[in-house]
Amino acid sequence: MSAKRSNRTALQLPSLSIKGFRGIADLSIPRLGRVTLIAGKNGIGKTTLLNAVRVYAARGSFSVLEDILQNGEELTVMVDEDGGEMSVPDVEAIFHGRDPTSDSRISIGPCEKRPLSIEIRDDGELSLIIKFQGTERKIPVDFSFHRYRSRYRRSRNDDSAHLPEIQCGSLGPGLPSNDDMARFWDGVALTDDETRAVHALRLIYGDDVERVGVIGNERSRYIGDRRAIVKFKGQARPVPLKSLGDGAVRLCGVALALAHSRGGFLIIDEAENGVHHSVQRDFWKMVMKTARENDVQVLATTYGWDCVAGFAQAATDLEEVEGMLIRLQRDGDRMHAVEYSEKDLQIAAKQGIEVR
Repeated sequence: MSAKRSNRTALQLPSLSIKGFRGIADLSIPRLGRVTLIAGKNGIGKTTLLNAVRVYAARGSFSVLEDILQNGEELTVMVDEDGGEMSVPDVEAIFHGRDPTSDSRISIGPCEKRPLSIEIRDDGELSLIIKFQGTERKIPVDFSFHRYRSRYRRSRNDDSAHLPEIQCGSLGPGLPSNDDMARFWDGVALTDDETRAVHALRLIYGDDVERVGVIGNERSRYIGDRRAIVKFKGQARPVPLKSLGDGAVRLCGVALALAHSRGGFLIIDEAENGVHHSVQRDFWKMVMKTARENDVQVLATTYGWDCVAGFAQAATDLEEVEGMLIRLQRDGDRMHAVEYSEKDLQIAAKQGIEVR
């Protein structure tokens, strides 16, 4: 238990408080683990929680906020004097209730420390005010037609200049693209972390997997120009990773992302996607071991019992790594986080008790 306690004190987010962010009015999670699995019904706010961690890691970077809004198709239409239309991110949608006032405020961070704060201000031009650890910066988001390109691009390029970000990898709910795989690979190529992808694929194919690599035009930025390949024993030619199915892509992507996110966060939305129930236990053991070795804090979501059961078994197997299961539930507009200890998880896994 002492090893797990010291493991927890080194985390970037030993706890988590979210207020005023999108669908979360007020949520407090007193304790997170090295690897935390978030369970709960569809639409309860699991993905919103992961996005809040992204925003915290990026110190409120507008490019991350924009990406969240674009993925949710939360856009507003800007019309010029000639009637032309242009869709731009609806910044008001990041605030709870989607109708912020002058006193609306987002706060994200550890429960007992000063959080990252985001406020909206309209003093002739619409701006976001980002406050963190005594630093304040103003991001103009005035999308009037004549100011759009210069101000918007400046916001994207310069908004985090004074606040160093924490590395934060992101996966799911879909499979990683060729571009994602190539980017992860570039961060681990020619290092010992290359072997993590091999070990992940061996969860499915055993020791027949010899090597994993990425080939193609390294200078190209186009998706598909570079792709992951796998070399099997006894086969003269490697095969494309994608030809092996969704499970192989998912496992390899998670392993590379863990290696690529060293010293930061990795968030995984719908962690069970593509991972067969028979390898869930070994999958989570791989995640927990690699997270500990690479000093990565992992937050993942699930809606599947097989994923929860595999996580519970892995967490009880690995005494040196703290795995936490948190179930989100709502009582009207109020959101609560229910924590399950490893003892609770072990009992639930053995008896099939519903904890989602």
